[in-house]
Amino acid sequence: MEFASKIYFLLLLLLIPYILWYCLYNKKSEPTMRMSDTYAYRFTPKSWRMRIIHLPMILRCVVFTLIVIVLARPQTHNSWDNKNVEGIDIMLCMDVSTSMLAEDLKPNRIEAAKNVAAEFISGRPNDNIGLTIFAGEAFTQCPMTTDHASLLNLLHNVRTDIAARGLISDGTAVGMGLANAVSRLKVSKAKSKVVILLTDGSNNMGDISPMTAAQIAQSMGIRVYTIGVGTNKVAPYPMPVAGGVQYINMPVEIDTKTLGDIAAQTDGNFYRATNNKELNQIYKDIDKLEKTKMSVKHFAKRYEAYQPFAIAAMILFLMEMVLRTIVLRRIP
Repeated sequence: MEFASKIYFLLLLLLIPYILWYCLYNKKSEPTMRMSDTYAYRFTPKSWRMRIIHLPMILRCVVFTLIVIVLARPQTHNSWDNKNVEGIDIMLCMDVSTSMLAEDLKPNRIEAAKNVAAEFISGRPNDNIGLTIFAGEAFTQCPMTTDHASLLNLLHNVRTDIAARGLISDGTAVGMGLANAVSRLKVSKAKSKVVILLTDGSNNMGDISPMTAAQIAQSMGIRVYTIGVGTNKVAPYPMPVAGGVQYINMPVEIDTKTLGDIAAQTDGNFYRATNNKELNQIYKDIDKLEKTKMSVKHFAKRYEAYQPFAIAAMILFLMEMVLRTIVLRRIP
């Protein structure tokens, strides 16, 4: 703990003359009685009030000291903590097109993918992890970070209605999504650089083809693990209608060949997830990747820490008032 205004500690010197004055004044102010002999009172015990007669003065000094500490503004100090930990750099690349609302996974594809990804992130506290989302276009939802609380918050806010609301074009731009994720890893110095690409369709949008993005990833030493999510043949899809929702059978069209080629090109693996259990197992398999050392710098923010001293001063001041005016009250 540090103090922003240490000059106020000089006020503590005022306690010295006050204590001297109290000792001298107390002797003169006490009432006296002349007696010829005090032998009869030699075994008379002191009352508890006599034992605490000086307690109000002590409390007053403590309160003054606490007030001086408050004036000196106690603060926590800035600290940088450097340490080496084991981790890899990972970009999660997630499809958020409207087809991810299909309910062949529970409660639907997008929520199942988010839940498993959140568990994956929580299980790798030392990794640098980021998030790219794509539909007809792609953008970075969260750059790579070890602040997983912020990453999980941004992951939780991912929704498929960004295309429905016109914020981005609907569709499946696998190549654009992969290229965006790769661009975030190009400056990484980690030994292992990985993209986990999850989609439920085939590339039908974007200016960059999936294989072109895969070649770029290969040239940068980035492995891509691809996941095709969705059952075989058809899946129930909620279609909004007047007054409710009507389910239709939507054909499942996952380009497994392209996803497999991307994984093979980059020395990764291709997985198919037709249910929640398989999707969860896929992330567990990827969790077994090698790790590499990385440096993490932690910053602690400065903040005011006077509140406990102010509260203690107020409580002790009230105690001193009660003792002086009620418990140890003197009648002139």
